[in-house]
Amino acid sequence: MKIATYNVNGVNGRLPVLLRWLEEAKPDVVCLQELKAPQEKFPEQAIREAGYNVIWHGQKSWNGVAILARHLDIREFGRVLPGDPEDTHSRYIEASINNIHIGCLYLPNGNPVPGPKFDYKLKWLQRLANHAQELLNKNIPVILTGDYNVIPTELDVYKPERWVDDALFRPEVRMAFSDLMTQGWTDAIRQLYPNERIYTFWDYFRNAYGRDAGLRIDHFLLSPQLVEKLVAAGVDRYVRGWEKTSDHAPVWIELRDLP
Repeated sequence: MKIATYNVNGVNGRLPVLLRWLEEAKPDVVCLQELKAPQEKFPEQAIREAGYNVIWHGQKSWNGVAILARHLDIREFGRVLPGDPEDTHSRYIEASINNIHIGCLYLPNGNPVPGPKFDYKLKWLQRLANHAQELLNKNIPVILTGDYNVIPTELDVYKPERWVDDALFRPEVRMAFSDLMTQGWTDAIRQLYPNERIYTFWDYFRNAYGRDAGLRIDHFLLSPQLVEKLVAAGVDRYVRGWEKTSDHAPVWIELRDLP
């Protein structure tokens, strides 16, 4: 089973890129972030014609998340991260596919630091940690994946010294991510590639992709039930080189011996 996450940076504007990649890569499940489309403007028909069932949570101009499943049923469990009834951002959607519980998330960027956006990011991370612990307590196979907007270590950024004051790399954010991991989650990319420099995002500016000046901010966290089933993982970084593409590349994992 091949599962992918992809921040499309505007699902309608990048639809040709998304459909081309779906046809070439043929992932079984895809978690999308940053749809930048209201609920009624999501390109449902095009996605279904590509062979995917889909659920989504849109929002005008910003945010937005979706889960696609190729010829598989999707059982939705929720489209909001618990913990703040006042939070109207469409940043989380959760479902079960093929007996795997999947949380698709788009964590806040948090810049500028300090400020209310950074405070919101830290609170969102705490809410995520609380919910993640509840999911682990269920003792079921769980994947939490998406754009975390977190650079976990210096290995995950091209020039760490340039990012020390950025919300993606601030000590508070990295510590919160580390605390989340210590609950019992496994970073799928680092499980298979512990020491390699791997990026998932390259800015549009200063020829970042051409210089490979990237960041690793799109992550797969696996519950203990899935770690031994992980057989492959990677980044389709070539998609970042296509015309009119997102500044993120699709990230994927493969699991075997599923029930």
